[in-house]
Amino acid sequence: MSTLGWLRRQAVGWSLPRRGGTLGSTLAELEFVQADPIQAPARAQELILRQRVAGYRVGDLDRHYPSLDVDEDFLYAYGFVARRLRRFLHPRYDRHSPDGRYVPGDLAAEVLAFVRERGVVHPRDVQVHFGHERRTNAWGGTSSSTTMELDRLRHHGLLRVADRVGGVRRYEAAAAPLGDPLNPVDRLRRLVLRVARTLAPVSEKTLSTAVSRLALWAGRPHGRPGGLPVIRDLLARGELAAVDVAGTRYVWPADLVPVDADPPARVRFLAPFDPVVWDRRRFGQLWGWEYRFEAYTPVEQRVHGYYAMPLLWRDRVIGWATCQGREVVVGYVESAPAGRSYAAALDAEIVRLRRFLAPE
Repeated sequence: MSTLGWLRRQAVGWSLPRRGGTLGSTLAELEFVQADPIQAPARAQELILRQRVAGYRVGDLDRHYPSLDVDEDFLYAYGFVARRLRRFLHPRYDRHSPDGRYVPGDLAAEVLAFVRERGVVHPRDVQVHFGHERRTNAWGGTSSSTTMELDRLRHHGLLRVADRVGGVRRYEAAAAPLGDPLNPVDRLRRLVLRVARTLAPVSEKTLSTAVSRLALWAGRPHGRPGGLPVIRDLLARGELAAVDVAGTRYVWPADLVPVDADPPARVRFLAPFDPVVWDRRRFGQLWGWEYRFEAYTPVEQRVHGYYAMPLLWRDRVIGWATCQGREVVVGYVESAPAGRSYAAALDAEIVRLRRFLAPE
């Protein structure tokens, strides 16, 4: 088997189980699931989980979130993070503070006290209590000052998302004090290994970019060094393994057991943010074509569609699928595989997608 063939097998086998688990056990194993609000046909976190949780249906994550051992937080992207990673993610360095330690003041302190007193609060309740002042947000628009403070307090680990009502986050105080921070280098090593495991095998350059924000938040305020130094350190320590292909180095946690079995004869429609396709550098090298997420691309410039889901057949991404209502439209880079095996697998995936989208 060629090196590219071996990488394809690991990319699929390490990420996608042959049999789905329960929602709780799957989240405990994954430790992170990326979230995205676009629903076409469903949000990214649900499309990711449906490939890994047996019998998963739209809405299951929201319904069970309060009883799950996860928080909404940021790893290499925003999503659902296992609570045991909290001690590695927090406290986050605050560039606005002389000593890097975030201490809420003024409105933030008042909002935090309000949430602690009330329990679970809706942003609307906080806005009614403190007023409707608005200010410029990070995207250049304007947002409610109190809503921005709620999110800042969540970002720094003092609040957590309790649940969502109609898609809106409700907040509560974090369950336990953060305690003394761990050594920034140890924190960063643990987080880099987690991201590398999620995206394995991942190109070194992609991994470095993905963890650059974590390097800053872990307590390295001087510049934005990226993750390359810690990746090289983990390689030297033998905690990451690597292989070079045509000038690209791919890395993965050294304790991952190589997958030897042939991939199952199965079709899967993957979320654009699924770990299997997240590394676009790897995507092009492993599957020989360029895939782009085109939801924010002008209509006349789209090639695959507003929300094209990469179509995985065995261990090859051979095209894409779009869904409008219950109708699924499939496109191919070249042509559909011949034979009844592929046709039956495609029909089975369409049935699974429709069942996933249907209410209980």
